[in-house]
Amino acid sequence: MNTFPEILSDKNISERHVDFRKALFDLKPEHIQPEHIGILTGIYLATKQIDYRNKILKLLYDFDHPELRSFFETAYKKERYLDMKIHALRGLAKFSEEKDIAKLISKLKIILAKREETTPYNYQEYELLRGKNALPYLVGKYDYSCFKDILCQVNEQYERMPDAFKGHITTDESGETVQLRSPAESSAMIRSFFDSLKEKM
Repeated sequence: MNTFPEILSDKNISERHVDFRKALFDLKPEHIQPEHIGILTGIYLATKQIDYRNKILKLLYDFDHPELRSFFETAYKKERYLDMKIHALRGLAKFSEEKDIAKLISKLKIILAKREETTPYNYQEYELLRGKNALPYLVGKYDYSCFKDILCQVNEQYERMPDAFKGHITTDESGETVQLRSPAESSAMIRSFFDSLKEKM
């Protein structure tokens, strides 16, 4: 596919249709023209599918079309997963001054700190935040202190996790998940950790 697929703008096709899903997940940023942005933001705002919303954020976060400012503001408020908030923030950073980004990051750091208490072994979220398309990208592109601060906090919280939860996945420059270990190896390491906890009880 090297053009924008018509199925994504077809109101008569369910978003749950296998061809609709395939078209969305096969889509690349280079296939998107300004007239397609409204189609994608419309799908985002209408869907309850988290993976659809995440895909659309990653498709659009490098575009600077004016209508995307309000879209990324809405997306940032809407999303609960921190990696998706960062994807929205990556888009919003194109339209915002550093002081405005810093205000959002200060609140995000509080949420991040609570994550360590409520979900101490949520290694997937840390790895997504540490991925090449997420906080390291923002630090490299903007060199803002607030981005450096939250990446440092992510790394510190990550390091405090047991080793059984480290080094399983990452993301590449396109935001695609890269498996660093086989699923079987990851499962065995994590299962062994929880088994060891039971033995100590």
